[in-house]
Amino acid sequence: MQRRYSLAFGLCTAILVLDQITKWAVRTFLPYGAQEAVVPGLLNLVHVRNRGAAFGFLNRADIQWQKWFFIAATLAAIGLMLYLLRKAQPHQRLLIWSMGLILGGAAGNLTDRVIFGFVTDFVDVYYRGWHWPAFNVADAAICVGAGLLAVSTFREQEHVPDAH
Repeated sequence: MQRRYSLAFGLCTAILVLDQITKWAVRTFLPYGAQEAVVPGLLNLVHVRNRGAAFGFLNRADIQWQKWFFIAATLAAIGLMLYLLRKAQPHQRLLIWSMGLILGGAAGNLTDRVIFGFVTDFVDVYYRGWHWPAFNVADAAICVGAGLLAVSTFREQEHVPDAH
């Protein structure tokens, strides 16, 4: 039982630390609104602030309640992830990894929201005129974790005996 917590919280802590270090570096060394090409035609480092959610949903300075809404939503999501982690069996390693990634990403973005009132995003992937919304390490961890959670769920369903 302790092993699943050690794995999930270790991964969570690693993601949180990496996320906060990279965001600190962007805020310190890249002026707000700046853009630096890393791989021309594909990848830029940018310095943007997201007051909203994924893909800039509700990212508006004229809305003041979204900070508290997203803090509450993140805390609820963390509670759900901790519940799922508690229910996880030791053999469900993919599920445990997914919880660690999601918890780390949620904690990283929650830290930004509480301290600054926004999340620092800095990875800009694009091709020609198409840009994926800017994101950060926490966002990437949440996406990978959600993907692993989906795979884990499908794998578990394949191993459930037929009730007939």
